[in-house]
Amino acid sequence: MVQSVLGIIGGSGFYDLEMKDAHWERIESPWGEPSDEVRRGTINDLPVVFMPRHGRGHKIPPGDINYRANIDCLKRAGVTDLVSVSAVGSFREELEPGTFVIVDQFFDRTFAREKSFFGPGCVGHVSVAEPISPLLADQVEAAAKAEKVKYHRGGTYLVMEGPQFSSMAESAVYRQWGCDVIGMTNMPEAKLAREAEICYATIAMVTDYDSWHPDHGNVDINKLLAVMHANVGNAQKLVHRIAADFPKQHPECPIGSDKALEFAIMTRREDRNPALVHKLDAIAGRVI
Repeated sequence: MVQSVLGIIGGSGFYDLEMKDAHWERIESPWGEPSDEVRRGTINDLPVVFMPRHGRGHKIPPGDINYRANIDCLKRAGVTDLVSVSAVGSFREELEPGTFVIVDQFFDRTFAREKSFFGPGCVGHVSVAEPISPLLADQVEAAAKAEKVKYHRGGTYLVMEGPQFSSMAESAVYRQWGCDVIGMTNMPEAKLAREAEICYATIAMVTDYDSWHPDHGNVDINKLLAVMHANVGNAQKLVHRIAADFPKQHPECPIGSDKALEFAIMTRREDRNPALVHKLDAIAGRVI
């Protein structure tokens, strides 16, 4: 079995993680500049790698994040399992601000982002029918129970392009579509993690009711920031509990997240673009 290395991507307000023997480390990626350096350390002797999605100081908006470089750097750091921590709005009355939603599906409404490591010269197709790795989601749920963090298991996360929040009409339509929460960052992140054969799960931290709620109206930034600050404190506790209880040996994913490239590459070996193959060394080196 492979040694587990837990990756954490911190979203809005979550820019650092306390660990033993922690240090920031720069990792070069052929896909360009990542959001920041990664922070390496250990929690209960488990190797942990942290990356702030927006960079320290929240310098990068959702549409300008280099998601490919971020995932590539985490793969090069040895990450086997990746937990995304993200601030979201809620479409459901019962998913009130302060609730952590362990989502199981995504609806991708982004349109201006690079969404794959593959392309002309090396074509690959992976399944994201089940984008969340169930054993990793189980670990998140167990940690939420242990830390008594209010959570809900299951739900669909609609990923919008941003950076603006929804109009009331958009918010109403997304509710009709059956979506549960809305955010700006988990796509193409989840798709790229699957291409990199990294098990992926999301902690979606509800900060507001988007713009559909008759008693709340437009997103209030001041209220959102107050809830986000409280959420981040709970997220820190939750992440530490996940790491403390995490299996030291990476378990085989029941849906094959960690072997997603087994039969994914369609281009014949002799027809593959050498330059692209070189860029794919970390992501797809196991199969190419």
